Amino acid sequence: MRAFEPVAVAAPLSEDGSTDLNRSYRICREITRSHSTTFYFASLFLSPERRKAIWAVYAFCRTADDIVDTSEQPAARLSEIDSWQSELLAAYSGRAQHPAMIAFADAVTKFDVPIEPALQLLRGARNDVTTRRYETYDELREYCYLVASTVGLMTSPILGYAPGALEYGVALGLAMQMTNIMRDVGEDAAMGRIYLPAEDFRRFGYSEDRLMDGVVDDSFVEMMRFEISRIRRIYDEATPGIELLVPESRYAVRLALRLYSQILDEIEHNGYDVFSRRAFVPLRSRLTTALMTALSR
Repeated sequence: MRAFEPVAVAAPLSEDGSTDLNRSYRICREITRSHSTTFYFASLFLSPERRKAIWAVYAFCRTADDIVDTSEQPAARLSEIDSWQSELLAAYSGRAQHPAMIAFADAVTKFDVPIEPALQLLRGARNDVTTRRYETYDELREYCYLVASTVGLMTSPILGYAPGALEYGVALGLAMQMTNIMRDVGEDAAMGRIYLPAEDFRRFGYSEDRLMDGVVDDSFVEMMRFEISRIRRIYDEATPGIELLVPESRYAVRLALRLYSQILDEIEHNGYDVFSRRAFVPLRSRLTTALMTALSR
């Protein structure tokens, strides 16, 4: 798993007119706002051009994720991912037509976003269709790199960064995705997916059958504590990279890191019950964190 400098950027957007482009950005904004309140809230503290571009990247990624989570058979979902990749390639050749992809093509052109991490993300989406279990932590890290660290690689050019920053973006994407996995243990189990490594089940004497039944016992709590501790260390590893971003982007990324890490706090506050209670950061807490983050600069 390696970070890389941009080597391929999109061709100029076709002349679809400013009305279509503005509409496309509005669609991307709504996708972001409706699917990730934490991500959307943090993005509001970016400059308008960077903010819109971040929404476009999120919409691209979210569409791939939605394809994975449909009720269609695996072959149909894989075909849909292939179609979405065709839309991506069209965007990078100046032929974007999908409503959300028009904005994406504009964003990646303005900020020189490489295509490689976008293609890797789609590879991760394909893995999500075909893989239901991860034996080791290393296997899980590889998956998280594909579906989340690649997002860090796509958004870094938009945020603006100095040399050496990309590895930190990879770490932050990894931590955020693992946070999502912890929050969604119950929802994923209901869909027949288990992301927590099988080796950790054995380590703590917890069984997949108990996970499917939503059992929160001492073994499960100890396993969750172990996973959360590991994720917090990754957040710590990612934090120094914020100073390698351009000054105007640092606050939004620092806020996003703190808000996402607070989801782990909420899991703990809920007694590690990720089956009947969904961990989220309330609006009042988000506003308080935004203020405290601003005061700490």
